[in-house]
Amino acid sequence: MNYGIIAAGKGERLTAEGISLPKPLVAPAGESLIRRLIRIMSMPGGEAAMTRLSVIVREPEIADCVTAACRSLAVSAPVDLTVKATADSMLSFAEVTGRFEGDFIVTTVDTVFAQTEMLNLAEAFASRTDADGYMGVSEYADDEKPLWVSTDADGYITAFTDERRDDSRYVSAGVYCLPQAALECLAECRAAGITRMRHFQRALLDKGLRLRAWPMGKVVDVDHASDIDAARQIIESDNDHHQNGRD
Repeated sequence: MNYGIIAAGKGERLTAEGISLPKPLVAPAGESLIRRLIRIMSMPGGEAAMTRLSVIVREPEIADCVTAACRSLAVSAPVDLTVKATADSMLSFAEVTGRFEGDFIVTTVDTVFAQTEMLNLAEAFASRTDADGYMGVSEYADDEKPLWVSTDADGYITAFTDERRDDSRYVSAGVYCLPQAALECLAECRAAGITRMRHFQRALLDKGLRLRAWPMGKVVDVDHASDIDAARQIIESDNDHHQNGRD
């Protein structure tokens, strides 16, 4: 499985609220956001095992941390590390997925969830027979401008909307589990001048890809200083869960 992490944002809101660390290096519970994601992504086995890791960061300082994390975690898969300030989220997504062949899972660095949720999603996606792709979703909407996800009775995604509808039970969790065919759609979007990830997701549906919503429990995007404590609670609860042997 190809895994990717988008960590090229400016983190301006955190900086404005007094957080001096670059967002990927924020450590809500003693481990940086980016190292935690690399660790979780390197855990699956079987069909979901990591065959390539691609990470895009904005600053050399963060790239050094990625390299150190991969070394300390003994990541054996090839690692593509790009240091680049991109103009939009879709360009970051394109940079991360540029060398992927086959299925892939990509997430943004500021998305915090219980590691069990990601492992279950990766395993289910790798062995799926019911959809082209899975999209991580949450019932917890903490984003200022969430992307609402409409689903049918069987959990298949019917629309991505800026406003909540009667059939919008979830919001996007920023975890994209997609087949290589999605990259053709990405190229078409880029050629058409589309720059937002939510428009790309709509294009996937327009192209006929069958996407299933995968609930991931509570998910927090670390955009504000107050989100760090919310993320810490998720991580500490998750850590307690594993330490107490309740997997």
